[in-house]
Amino acid sequence: MGDPKAFLTVPRKEAGYRPVYERIRDFSQVEQTLNSHDRRQQASRCMDCGLPFCHWACPLGNKPPEFQDALFRGKWEEAYRLLAETNDFPEFTGRVCPALCEKSCVLKLSFDAPVTIRENELALAEAAFREGYVVPLRPRRTGRRVAVVGSGPAGLSVACRLNARGHEVVVFDRQPRPGGLLRYGIPNFKLDKSVIDRRIRVMEASGIRFEMGREMDTTHVPEGFDACVRCTGTPVARDLPLPGREAAGIYFALDQLGQQNRLLDGEDIPEADRVSAKGRRVLVIGGGDTGSDCVGTSIRQGALSVEQIEIMPQPPVGANPQTPWPMWPAVLKTTSSHEEGCRRRWSLSSRRFLVRDGRVCGVEVEQVEWDKRDGDSRPTMRPTGRVEVIEADMVLLALGFLRTETATEARGLFTAGDAAQGPGLVVRALADGRRVAAEIDAYLNGLNR
Repeated sequence: MGDPKAFLTVPRKEAGYRPVYERIRDFSQVEQTLNSHDRRQQASRCMDCGLPFCHWACPLGNKPPEFQDALFRGKWEEAYRLLAETNDFPEFTGRVCPALCEKSCVLKLSFDAPVTIRENELALAEAAFREGYVVPLRPRRTGRRVAVVGSGPAGLSVACRLNARGHEVVVFDRQPRPGGLLRYGIPNFKLDKSVIDRRIRVMEASGIRFEMGREMDTTHVPEGFDACVRCTGTPVARDLPLPGREAAGIYFALDQLGQQNRLLDGEDIPEADRVSAKGRRVLVIGGGDTGSDCVGTSIRQGALSVEQIEIMPQPPVGANPQTPWPMWPAVLKTTSSHEEGCRRRWSLSSRRFLVRDGRVCGVEVEQVEWDKRDGDSRPTMRPTGRVEVIEADMVLLALGFLRTETATEARGLFTAGDAAQGPGLVVRALADGRRVAAEIDAYLNGLNR
């Protein structure tokens, strides 16, 4: 380790976001970057703990102390190689991962200033592409063929890992371009789609084939393949079946997010079919990351106002004794989108949609309270009778997704990612894809005996 005491003299420094007045005018990425000197300084803050909880917290099993030390020493390629041993797509996680590792950093506990692991990871990924460290693989082929259905995080992870083991991989997807949730769910201001295209080109050059616009039967292994893995995610959004739901102006979150990304990708969508917040009073129902993405997208589309409500109570600020270190802290999170102009409210239960001339004009909500009795694992919601109306002529439902039923596992048929585990983080889908790829590899090797 280069400087075991740097954390005492070097403060945490984040790259930060572009100014609000500038970034709300476009859909370009909001996060900025640090120069190479500052990035190496940030890497020097890693304490190289005897028990690296950052490694424990990462679903991928990344090894931050190892690549942070290499980065501090200026060994950028070595640092990237160490990172790529466990993470096939650091350019994705470096942008959209909530950084579970940082919340488990010892410096988070002692100074409330963890190492900038996520930003360092992204810097290494971008340096790798810029300097030519990322090159196509030329593995020795085994003669086995695998069909991957779904090109989201899990599907890309499975494809990358199996191809590296020498198996021929074909990725099928009903969408016109690969990426799944990465392309059609996450806004460009968090993940520019050129980042996905850049990685796909490397994967294609490594021998992975992409067959887009293909609907596949996932109840059996397709003819000509030795195995098939379903990476179809959780495409069914959770609805809010209240009176007035049929009114115009009520959309699922991905109706807006996916369409906006398609527009930015050059797709021609008629004006009459566009889910636009321009000139609208927007109400986002759901307080998670997807709801936050709707906030940022609505602001960029020219919304008159944006309000976000959540049925659960407001999380504590700073620390939560219910989720102590090194657990992921259930605390108030303010995103870049929230900073751009949004009213946020909690403990509000929606009762009905108000309709005027066939279009939503507001939502009737009720203030609720949450009680947790000794011995109860979950708090109980209690209505208060305090009812009000939130005026809105566009409502976006960001209530998560439903885990869909999967077919009975058959010989040679596997399931990975959200389709297997339920809705979750991109990093968890990548990790599950890697796990399932190892299972498929073992299965294929068994066929050779």
